[in-house]
Amino acid sequence: MEDKLAELKESIEMLEDILNYAYEGYVLVDPEGRIVKMNYEKLMGIKEEDAIGKPVQEVIENTRMHIVVKTGKKEIRDVQRIQGHDMITNRIPIIKENKVIGAVGTVLFKDISEVKELAHQLLDLQSKINKYKGEIERIEGTKYSFDSIITRNPKMEYLKKVGKRAAETNSTVLITGESGTGKELFAHAIHRASYRRAEPFIAINCAAIPRGLLESELFGYDRGAFTGARREGKPGKFEQALGGTIFLDEIGDMPLEMQAKILRVLESKEFERIGSNKKIAFDARVIAATNENLEEAVTKGKFREDLYYRLNVVSIDIPPLRERKEDIEPLANHILKYLLQEMKLGEKEITKETMKILKKYNWPGNVRELRNVLERAVNLSTGKLILPEHLPERLLNGSIHIAGSVEDIPLLRDVVAEAEIEAIRKALILSNGNKSLAAERLGIHRTALYKKIDKYKISDV
Repeated sequence: MEDKLAELKESIEMLEDILNYAYEGYVLVDPEGRIVKMNYEKLMGIKEEDAIGKPVQEVIENTRMHIVVKTGKKEIRDVQRIQGHDMITNRIPIIKENKVIGAVGTVLFKDISEVKELAHQLLDLQSKINKYKGEIERIEGTKYSFDSIITRNPKMEYLKKVGKRAAETNSTVLITGESGTGKELFAHAIHRASYRRAEPFIAINCAAIPRGLLESELFGYDRGAFTGARREGKPGKFEQALGGTIFLDEIGDMPLEMQAKILRVLESKEFERIGSNKKIAFDARVIAATNENLEEAVTKGKFREDLYYRLNVVSIDIPPLRERKEDIEPLANHILKYLLQEMKLGEKEITKETMKILKKYNWPGNVRELRNVLERAVNLSTGKLILPEHLPERLLNGSIHIAGSVEDIPLLRDVVAEAEIEAIRKALILSNGNKSLAAERLGIHRTALYKKIDKYKISDV
């Protein structure tokens, strides 16, 4: 019996220690609201022996413990003013066999300013977490993996295997295909599957940067390199990509003089910032992409032959969507699901009739055009179904019949141009002439939009 009593005493002492460390203060009352146990000495200067047996409201200022034992309702995180301080308290009834036999009150914070300080600390911690999360995302840099490439087409499946094998090496990859086929998707996937996945993925659109700024964007510059340069200098894309992957999109539009400098970097494995004679060792995977026929460009003298062969170590030529009709349905469903999540909308479904129309269309703008068409349809549909009436007129006309002869077949570039003109006009109209917004919705850089407006001579709308 003595051993059991000693063990019980030790357990009670342990519980008291836990309560003392867990709370700024605590009080235990009986069913009549009289104090049974209390530790408010450090908090209020009241000794336990002076308080036991007294009504709790006579001892603790602004208490509600005597009310809680009557109502049997707990009061959580209540603000209680004691000795000029706003304290955060909990009051919890103790119930046994459906009867209130007492209540326990605890002080969580001795002043509400502590809560504010804790909130500031949590916000600061959240800010740091977001910063590190953003840094990790920036370093990894990729949004897509090979699982993101949705296909049922045998050639596309083969190209995915080629991409996965290329990811295991450090070889340069050249991705070709029409605009909107998913060249950047492959670039992201190759980087993400490579041993460089934890390092930066730096993408640069060679067609979107003015010729005069391209060299400084690629290689950076030292302080004082030219008028208007940053005092501290600036690293270029090649420097930012060290250890990771640099993706040179639309490389077919790169000026010849820059092509020579790119070739020199690939062969010498080093480069310099503008205005500096310090060599920087280049260690990064290079992936290039273009919708141009580079072999034809080489023949016409618009692209360096030596650079072409240096880039074209692993070749991935993505077929247009019209050559892989079996991909239209899974792609459409995948894109629709993504759009609904992005736009925070409920479930929608593409009807069989609508899907037939999508499958019959030739998609000169490829997957990018399919996405734009579906986004338009999602915005127009008010119910759960994507109906033919929600599709653009060009798709509906093409779904009725195809008449004429071989001579009536238009040049593909003319069809693409017509589709681009229509898309740009609509984007400008819907964005009230805001070219930055129009470019964003079209999925292209603002500079590229200006070039297309100039190319097609599209007047302001």
